[in-house]
Amino acid sequence: QVQLVESGGGLVQAGDSLRLSCAASGRTFRWYVMGWFRQAPGKEREFVATISRNGDSTNYADSVKGRFTISRDNAKNTVYLQMNSLKPEDTAVYYCAADYLGSIRTYSPNEYDYWGQGTQVTVSS
Repeated sequence: QVQLVESGGGLVQAGDSLRLSCAASGRTFRWYVMGWFRQAPGKEREFVATISRNGDSTNYADSVKGRFTISRDNAKNTVYLQMNSLKPEDTAVYYCAADYLGSIRTYSPNEYDYWGQGTQVTVSS
């Protein structure tokens, strides 16, 4: 069973940056496509970014392209989300998720097998 733990959220001002981390348990981290999702109050959980098993390919939601970067370090069982030029509309709980033998083009949260507990990101105007 894969366990995921997010960290790095916080309260920042518009234009600032944050780096989120997601630490995974186990020895099979390389078998999973990893994704980041977010959920604002009263809204559905939405896709943010995905990264392939070897880290060579990525996919982003249009709303974050050019501002966010997903990466992974398989030696450390960790996936990251670097968030730059943050906007108030980025405010949400951010979740990492693991998709066993998945595709980076899978952006529905229903397709992911494991989820972290989430970390709050709040961007003030």
